[in-house]
Amino acid sequence: MRILFFIMVLLLLNSLSTYSQEMGKRIYTTNKINIKDKAITIDGVISEPVWKTVKWEDHFMQYEPYEGAEPGQQTEFKVLYDDNNIYIAIKALDSYPDSIDTRLTRRDEMDGDVVGIQIDSYYDKLTAFSFLVNAGGVKTDMMMTNDGENEDPNWDPIWFVKTNIVKDGWVAEMKIPLSQLRFDKATDLTWGIQIARFLYRKQELSLWQPIPKDASGWVHQFGLLEGITGIKPKRQIELAPYGVASLDTYKKEEGNPFKDGKDFKLNGGIDGKIGITNNMILDFTVNPDFGQVEADPSQVNLTAFESFFEEQRPFFIEGKNIFNFSVSGLDGGDMGAENLFYSRRIGRRPHGYPTVNEGEYAEIPKFTSIQGAAKITGKTKKGLSYGILESVTAEENAEIDFDGKSRFETVEPMTNYFVSRVQKDFNKGKTILGGMLTSTNRRVNDTTLNYLHKSAITGGIDFTTTWKEKNYYFTLNTMFSHVKGSEEALLRTQTSSARFYQRPDAKHLTLDSSRTSMFGHAGSMSAGKQGGGHFNFGGLLTWKSPGFEINDIGFVRSTDEIVEVLYAGYRIWDPFSIFRSMNFNVAQWHAWDFGGVNLMTGGNFNFNTQFKNYYRFGTGINLSSQRLSNSTLRGGPMFKSPGRESTWGFLSSDDRKKLVFEVSSRFSWGNDQSSKSQSYGFELSYRPINTLRFSLEPSLSLSKQELQYISTTSFESDPRYLFGTIDQKLISLDFRINLNLTPNLSLQYWGQPFVAAGDYSSFKRITSPQADNFTDRFHIFSSGEIIYNENSGNYLIDENQDGNTDYGFDNPDFNFKEFLSNMVLRWEYRPGSSLYAVWSQTREGINPDGRFIMNEDIQNLFRISPHNVFLIKFSYRFSL
Repeated sequence: MRILFFIMVLLLLNSLSTYSQEMGKRIYTTNKINIKDKAITIDGVISEPVWKTVKWEDHFMQYEPYEGAEPGQQTEFKVLYDDNNIYIAIKALDSYPDSIDTRLTRRDEMDGDVVGIQIDSYYDKLTAFSFLVNAGGVKTDMMMTNDGENEDPNWDPIWFVKTNIVKDGWVAEMKIPLSQLRFDKATDLTWGIQIARFLYRKQELSLWQPIPKDASGWVHQFGLLEGITGIKPKRQIELAPYGVASLDTYKKEEGNPFKDGKDFKLNGGIDGKIGITNNMILDFTVNPDFGQVEADPSQVNLTAFESFFEEQRPFFIEGKNIFNFSVSGLDGGDMGAENLFYSRRIGRRPHGYPTVNEGEYAEIPKFTSIQGAAKITGKTKKGLSYGILESVTAEENAEIDFDGKSRFETVEPMTNYFVSRVQKDFNKGKTILGGMLTSTNRRVNDTTLNYLHKSAITGGIDFTTTWKEKNYYFTLNTMFSHVKGSEEALLRTQTSSARFYQRPDAKHLTLDSSRTSMFGHAGSMSAGKQGGGHFNFGGLLTWKSPGFEINDIGFVRSTDEIVEVLYAGYRIWDPFSIFRSMNFNVAQWHAWDFGGVNLMTGGNFNFNTQFKNYYRFGTGINLSSQRLSNSTLRGGPMFKSPGRESTWGFLSSDDRKKLVFEVSSRFSWGNDQSSKSQSYGFELSYRPINTLRFSLEPSLSLSKQELQYISTTSFESDPRYLFGTIDQKLISLDFRINLNLTPNLSLQYWGQPFVAAGDYSSFKRITSPQADNFTDRFHIFSSGEIIYNENSGNYLIDENQDGNTDYGFDNPDFNFKEFLSNMVLRWEYRPGSSLYAVWSQTREGINPDGRFIMNEDIQNLFRISPHNVFLIKFSYRFSL
């Protein structure tokens, strides 16, 4: 491994690949509006005389598809400013105005013909504020950081824009309050700017400041905006109180005082954004409500590991990039989700469950209440970026009722979450040094919750440097974790699925039932070439010690791993033959544990292309060798799993058309007939008019796994690891309707029926987990050893066949059905102020029947009594 990594670095440092020189900077000189001039009205008509005081700037160049070529249609722009705002006029000339695409979508769902401006008002060549609009008047805004590598589309500033179709094209007129930008106080200012236009029918992106396709980074390539004098940074103070009324309806449960068929609630709170200085912003929320957010998609998880769900709550997703600290340094996949901060921990479902006796009923909170949360973010003129987040969640209690008398049990303690992040850039942003520190503190007063950590601290340092126009890079980050709690809590941590300290063959691990704290570390280092030509390559080494535990406020699926990755890619971006663009990628990886055991080797190859008719096609293959798994036996010894291969592919049609489709498939098979799976997906989208879009996305998954874990028990003081062959079928259908009556008024519906069935057979126990032959690693129970008790729903095992039951397990078969739907009417009646009307419905059921009969299952799904939620949320945003 070390030799491979060393060779990779040598190749990196001695590469003879060419790289692009920074192109000459274009300069636009603006003008300040005199107080005597007529004020600019944002109406999409560039008619005020003051616009004539600055010139129209043009000479745009293509970025896609033909880099450096003249665009199919030219674009012009002007920029003005006063003491409070910056004004931009963009004229998108078009010889065929009837072909301008004016699609209506919700904010930040960019579609159709688009123009926009990106402003580096910090002028740090790393950060940019993007303001885009399509020809239908729909806004898209985002904040770029790390030279454009990170984009935050959830940043929603207050700004104003109008568009207008004219005889020679279309016009966008913008007003951006200076309070929405970040800049330092100075007599004369220079900002970086980029003006862009996307010509939808040709899928053509043109830029005012040309940027090479092989260039690394984005913001540092911007042109310059000069002539800004005499303006002062503005402090932003915005408050948005809100009120919510909700009604839940569901099937009444006789005798249950908590389930009378309906619940009505009133709630309220306040969100705010306060500029402590122009470059330091405080965001806060008191008693937040996220009732308008879609539910997480349905899934069935039969692994030992926790599922990861994306954050959807507005307070936590806006500005989240500053709090990003990747554990592995990888993008995508299970390891790519691992991070020191996972905001879904805040307001999560309570850990505990009350003791409910016969005849008792319990009301259990679905989520932990967030009493308040605040975050401070900013950046200094010397390149120091920082973020601090603090949140407190309430103690949650379950109410248990018996014959009209109530008692309470704590299911979640009061908890404080703290996250801090700093980054300092040097050498014009080519080198970045940063750090992060988090803490979680719980007030555990109830002994039933002693299995939770009382405190957890995590932290890390990260370093990135680039050279040769940022075409080459080296990164290094290292992290630590320290958790404290009762002996019960630390024993639970040691034996959790993330590490399994109890493994009998893990000689490098010691299970200590008396410990009350645990320390761990993790990190990664990578180097490679990311620009300056068609060919890119790199390598990465990442590790997580067995004691690394960040799941109080972060997310890590598994530890005790050292992983090495080498990869290379080749890009063709100039159209040729029938192709518009093409990409090839290849990767190889290797994994060990901290005991030095070689766990696995794998690799993949993938290819994707876009044709000149705008269709796309991609395919790939993954190969994995025989591997040793620390988790298959859920705390038992390592299990030797057969290698496997998989392949995938997709084909999508021209997304400019009214009717768009995509088909995809994946096939996987394990060696020694250990497993096989196939999945199919189809997506159909239809837009009959610019304001209406339907989409339908069915999927089907079929799999058969020879070894699926069921449970662990013991016989004659020896453990028994019980498995079965599972035949699993899954079908789901995502259906969406988006109706956009205006850029600020929309109606959206999403529905998802979901059915998953697992039929177990050929039950077995593990006998020799690392035997040479796959079939020698387990013993299949004979008919004389296993019987099914229909009355109890259990399988009974008589291993020694003496006529007595030695152990048993519950019937693992399942048929899970769920229907989720969400309809949201959203009206932004003034910038930043919204009215939501929401109807959501859930139907859910499970039974121990592994059969999958699609028509019958779908019919039965809609026979399940629904749980409906009707909600109205009103917010009013005002500035001080």
